[in-house]
This record gives sequence, C-alpha cells and structure tokens, in this order.
Amino acid sequence: MEIRRSGTQPSVRGQEEYFTGQVRLDPLFEAPSPARVRITSVTFEPGARTAWHTHPFGQVLIVTSGCGWAQSEGGPKVELRPGDVVWFSPNEKHWHGATSTTAMTHIAIHEARDGIAVEWLEQVSDDQYAGTSP
Repeated sequence: MEIRRSGTQPSVRGQEEYFTGQVRLDPLFEAPSPARVRITSVTFEPGARTAWHTHPFGQVLIVTSGCGWAQSEGGPKVELRPGDVVWFSPNEKHWHGATSTTAMTHIAIHEARDGIAVEWLEQVSDDQYAGTSP
C-alpha cells in the first residue's frame, strides 16, 4: 500500500503550448509500471482551456467545482457542472475548460501507452471556444 499525502506534490502551471489562459495542474497519482493510470486535478480560470488533444486509451473527467465546457471534434460544445462524469473514447479529438465567466476544476483520469498519455494538437481558436465556428 502507498499513500500520497495531500500537499506533498507541487502544483504546476499548464504550459502555454497545451493550454490557453491560466491553468493549474495538481498531480494526484501516477501508477508505477506495469500499471498505466495517471490522475490529475486540473483547475481552469475563466476563459482557460486545453488545446485539442487525444488520449490513446481514452479519458475520464470528473467535474468537482465550477462550470465548464467540453467539445469533441464535430460535436456541440456542452456545459459541465460539479458531479458530471465525462468519457472521451480512445483517440477522440476533444478539448475542455472553464466557461468564459466561471472557473472549473475536474479530476482527469487516463492511461499512458509507452509512456505517452496525451497527444497534443492545435490550439482551440477563440471562435471555436465561443461556439461561433466548428
């Protein structure tokens, strides 16, 4: 058994090449090999979001506070609220983040393939974020 005590892992700021706006990542757990699971608490300030991205084995989001949005390529932008659980299928192109006026925190759970848990793609444009373009 291993216990990771709250506050023992430093928070990191989301890198500008992968996020727009102010994003804080708090690592919760990364399983040792051969397990592949990674769990992170992610806080998006209003207007902040991920770039488009995929996960080789899919991703689960559990919204813990605030209000946010998520969108899969070709689909509508949907609102997320505390208690919502979102599943993105393996290699499903998507983004997620806060609304333009409200911060959002979610727990992200995904697995790594050969050490890679996410493939980052292009940034979400302001028009895509606002829902005025596909």
